[in-house]
Amino acid sequence: MSAPVIEREVETARATATPTTTPVPETRRRRRRVPVPGLVVAIIVLVVALTWVIVPSLFTGYDPVDGVPADKLLPPSAAHWFGTDAIGRDLYARVVHGAVHSLSGALIAVTVGLVVGTLIGVLAGSIGGIVDDVFMRIVDVLLAIPGLLLSLSIIILLGFGTVNAAIAVGIGSIASFARLSRSEVVRVRRTDYVEAAFGSGGSFLTVLRRHVLPNSLTAVLGLAALQFGTAILAISTLGFLGYGAPPPTPEWGLLIAEGRNYVATAWWLTAFPGLVVLVVVLAANRISQAIGRSER
Repeated sequence: MSAPVIEREVETARATATPTTTPVPETRRRRRRVPVPGLVVAIIVLVVALTWVIVPSLFTGYDPVDGVPADKLLPPSAAHWFGTDAIGRDLYARVVHGAVHSLSGALIAVTVGLVVGTLIGVLAGSIGGIVDDVFMRIVDVLLAIPGLLLSLSIIILLGFGTVNAAIAVGIGSIASFARLSRSEVVRVRRTDYVEAAFGSGGSFLTVLRRHVLPNSLTAVLGLAALQFGTAILAISTLGFLGYGAPPPTPEWGLLIAEGRNYVATAWWLTAFPGLVVLVVVLAANRISQAIGRSER
């Protein structure tokens, strides 16, 4: 057979042969980047909760502190979406106005844990040696103490109140941020491009700022989103136990505590504030998962 005939037969065989690997269509790749409905709902929930903090009067016109005694313990209705409490205050208005206390406290707690814990982790992972040993032993001690017990001990020293409860919760989360940031810094420092940056004459601070920190803080931000939901739950727990904001402050944990004496007759006093806390915490956790997946 001549060479042109052989070449045509080879080309025909290649065209009719079934490929062993099927390439991933571009539409499927793009589809993976589209946010799933759960993530969209979580973002909407947090946006609404943050809007409650900024402009609560946009959602309700009732006073969260003063009530109408004649309207006490009314069930949910068109006039009072979440019903009323034992002294006639609109529960929905108290939940909306209470967002500023619960969410601002959670933000303070996450800020304390993120700043202090990340600083400890970055210093321990980048310097190493005795600095790493000392910082990590302190972190081990913090991890060995139950979070609620540590928060209660700090509140006893600082005093009651939403801010002090937030600081206590933030101190309890320092260890988690320190451990994660240290592990990420150690991982990034061992990569080839960081070694090349040091080999090309880059100073310690320059390499740390340009290469190590930008490539190691994504997981820390995901933990911050997760800790935001955990902090809301922890601050609500402290408020339920009486260590948070004093009455008549409409704090979410305090609202649940005030309604526990009326569970049999007015279930909405505990159900609706508890449901709001649950939904906001789940939304924060969902966003944290999305941040963690984007890193991978």
